[in-house]
Amino acid sequence: MSNKVLVVDDSGTMRKIITRALNAVGYSDVVEAGDGVEGLAAFQREPIGLVMTDWNMPNKNGLELTRDIRAINADVPIFMVTTEAEKGRVLEAIQAGVTDYLVKPFSADSLREKLDKFVAV
Repeated sequence: MSNKVLVVDDSGTMRKIITRALNAVGYSDVVEAGDGVEGLAAFQREPIGLVMTDWNMPNKNGLELTRDIRAINADVPIFMVTTEAEKGRVLEAIQAGVTDYLVKPFSADSLREKLDKFVAV
């Protein structure tokens, strides 16, 4: 499995924050995408071992991206990184195929805890 991480968020600032947190916990090979359309193209273009996606984005949201990736690869871990913390929304994301959920803002430690459950660096 690839160690490359795909970070998909329409906020460039948030992509940088997520990338810095990933770097802090040992993930240095990061590909960024500004929305789900770009994210799907990146996923199809190169081997990706982990996807971290925002929920609310233009063109293709995180749920749509998750469903598209699951149609290609059922095993790659997908983490939804979002402010959507309501229980019904979490269930909707899990039903779409999200591996786990990380609510913004988050710390590098909480990121490490989530990743350690599902991903080996």
